[in-house]
Amino acid sequence: MSIRNFRPRRDSRRRITPFQNFLLIAVLTVAIGLQISYPLLDGEPLRLVTISTVYWGAGAMLLHALFAYRLTYALRFLAITFFYALFVEQVGMRTGWPFGTYDYSGSLGYQIYGVPLVVPFAWLMMAHPIILAARRIAPRWVFLVGGYGLMAWDLFLDPQMVSAGRWTWEISGSTVPFQPEIPISNTFGWLLTGMGLMALLDFALPKERRSLGASRAVPEFFLMWSWLSGVIANLFFFDRPGVALVGGTALGLVVLWYFLSVKLGRND
Repeated sequence: MSIRNFRPRRDSRRRITPFQNFLLIAVLTVAIGLQISYPLLDGEPLRLVTISTVYWGAGAMLLHALFAYRLTYALRFLAITFFYALFVEQVGMRTGWPFGTYDYSGSLGYQIYGVPLVVPFAWLMMAHPIILAARRIAPRWVFLVGGYGLMAWDLFLDPQMVSAGRWTWEISGSTVPFQPEIPISNTFGWLLTGMGLMALLDFALPKERRSLGASRAVPEFFLMWSWLSGVIANLFFFDRPGVALVGGTALGLVVLWYFLSVKLGRND
């Protein structure tokens, strides 16, 4: 009777290669570096950095989606988020619903029927870390937590972009606290459309609790960075402590909830 050598099956989950890891970290580093330079610039350099920051940030998140959850996940995420955001922005700009009445300036580059191409990529940039966080902390309420997370992030985005002249609002009613240039309808609009996007993504994307390749460190860091940098920039560079308070509190609830869940919950 022979004794066969037992050879355990290789882990079927793909592992990220050193080059892929380098590429992912490099793209994220460029995105963060561009964001750091933002308060130090003005004029044309500031305009270019504004646009570049979004594309590099979206690129880092898309690369993570590809390396961590594979091609099907990444392509579905890209297609759903891009076309949903473009549709929502087209409707919002033309009808004033659900955000309110607003217009984009020509400073954000190439436009698709009046909507800058960079805008859907801004949705892509934040939708990836937000849905990962929402799926972790509230698997049955991803649409609600995820929509809230996107709304909270916009409490930093809109005042920054309006101050820079990237778009303007028509104010005819109540405004966001400490943001007299932003109508309160924009906040409700982001909550509504954010919930719609998160519902679609949660339905369409494979529900992988574990990363299949790259770890979640990149989207986790980017989510934390988006929160902390928003608070720091508004406190020390933009002289808007009210925005730091409102945005920091709103987005901080999601960020802290997520990291507490990771710390206290089971490892994924």
